[in-house]
Amino acid sequence: MNIKITLLSICFLLVTAFSFSQRKDDPKSIMNKNVAIKKYHSTEDLEKMQKGELLELYLERMTTLTNTLPYIAFGTKPNVTMSSVGIPESKENVKALEKLHENTENYLDNTIEFQKIILPYSDTNNLAKAILFYEEIIKSFHTYEQFM
Repeated sequence: MNIKITLLSICFLLVTAFSFSQRKDDPKSIMNKNVAIKKYHSTEDLEKMQKGELLELYLERMTTLTNTLPYIAFGTKPNVTMSSVGIPESKENVKALEKLHENTENYLDNTIEFQKIILPYSDTNNLAKAILFYEEIIKSFHTYEQFM
């Protein structure tokens, strides 16, 4: 009796594993979904912050722009997939997108590492102006559709 239950359990696990292995992956988003800005700031907000806080905001905005600007021709929403813009989801195209995401991640890792060393030497006022400038660009993503 125990042998039958064991064999039945093994068969069930194999069938389950096989069915999951045949499932097609969900379409990958062209843009990184984790690049949202939580809050936009005013000059007064930034003037009250310490330089360390400004550095973090600067890096966050730079990351958002790096993950969004190259793909703006496809739209500004993070849920845009290759199939939703008419790109065939062939193995080559999916592989190219995965490679692009990997390269972008490597670029950001290296850039952030460099910025963490160099940015502390920047002028606080210039850092605040750069943050405001980046935020204006990011805000413009919301009105991008008007240009079509």
